[in-house]
Amino acid sequence: MKQSIVTLDLEGVLVPEIWIAVAEETGIPELRLTTRDIPDYDVLMKSRLKILAQHDLGIADIQEVIGTLRPLDGACEFMQELRETTQVIILSDTFQEFAQPLMKQLNWPTLLCHNLVIEGGRISNYTLRQSNQKQKAVEAFKSLNYRVVAAGDSFNDTAMLSEADAGFLFHAPENIIRQFPQFPALHSYEELLEQIKKAL
Repeated sequence: MKQSIVTLDLEGVLVPEIWIAVAEETGIPELRLTTRDIPDYDVLMKSRLKILAQHDLGIADIQEVIGTLRPLDGACEFMQELRETTQVIILSDTFQEFAQPLMKQLNWPTLLCHNLVIEGGRISNYTLRQSNQKQKAVEAFKSLNYRVVAAGDSFNDTAMLSEADAGFLFHAPENIIRQFPQFPALHSYEELLEQIKKAL
């Protein structure tokens, strides 16, 4: 019997969407766009960086908003029970410079994500840890002879879900559920935990 690993997206699955929170705090509606809306991550991030520069917003402004965020209702309990069952890795297109306050509240699960380039307090660029990192991480875990079960909510999670031995959409919007009917769409942590345990 293979050992198992569960890979989870972060934003929208365990914690609120950081950029939506920033949009609400700053009153800049263009920052509400996420990978649920724009599948091309590079296009999305370059647009975000341009907007931040236009409005003179730096890393401290965003970190201040992140400091007010809390995990989604039930997320901490879900993670605790899941981690008692199997190994859990968070695969996210967020950045190390954003994620720490949220990881602390989730009791420090392992997080694989990207980095920001910060100059003089301004976010000038970003660096991907690896392109298509979610799918490649699942491929790597499978090559280590793990059975991988994955869950996510956005376009940028679908390659990970396809690569996994079992993949689930969680808290996904209707347009993604319609576009990817091959993945069961779940809406509560109880359902997700039950389906993951069945798939392990």
